[in-house]
Amino acid sequence: MDYINTLLFGLYPYIAFTVFVLGSGLRYDIDQYTWKTGSSQMLEGKGIKKGSVAFHVGIIAVLVGHFVGLLTPHQVWDALGVTAPIKQLVAMGAGGFFGLISLYGLTILLKRRLTNPRVRATSTRMDILILVLIFVQLLLGLISILFSFAHLDGVDMYKMMGWAQNIVTFDPIEAAVSITSVGLIYKLHILLGMTLFLLFPFSRLVHIWSVPVGYFTRRYQIVRKLARTKG
Repeated sequence: MDYINTLLFGLYPYIAFTVFVLGSGLRYDIDQYTWKTGSSQMLEGKGIKKGSVAFHVGIIAVLVGHFVGLLTPHQVWDALGVTAPIKQLVAMGAGGFFGLISLYGLTILLKRRLTNPRVRATSTRMDILILVLIFVQLLLGLISILFSFAHLDGVDMYKMMGWAQNIVTFDPIEAAVSITSVGLIYKLHILLGMTLFLLFPFSRLVHIWSVPVGYFTRRYQIVRKLARTKG
């Protein structure tokens, strides 16, 4: 079983990230017409704002929390006086809070896409697949929090941190070893996360690359009303 563990948690992450990066670049280069969110608000706007805002706020917070929590070396947390149990409790609390917000928003969006005839007619199989996979991923993350209550010593959390940091430092064998004894629910959560990266270039998720960051730093535009002339 060691070779399966190495394949899934040592090699598969690199395959997923390679497809994620190269696939996104190739799609932008050869198929820019599909590089869009494919917004369906004009077809039916009821509920989309509430669902979209909740989903995006929640998912962004969850992603930032995952990257900071997994990729920050434990020596940094030790220097800050943050023990493993405290870090785990904070991660469980924040992750659960924002995960529920994101799940609430996604439930609205998924229900709308599946039950509204006009929105469903303009949806591709990949659109629906991605929403369903993200929905399942959020559920797995929330369920994993319940399992975490059984062991608040932070041991599994440190193992997953070790996996992520070994992947980033290109040590796939050590990464696979570090996560061998982690619970199944956590492994499923990681594998589905890698699969979402793998599918990213083939979905409308590519619009994330085009987030209008420059909007916040651009110069102000002065808009004046057109003065009416007396005829």
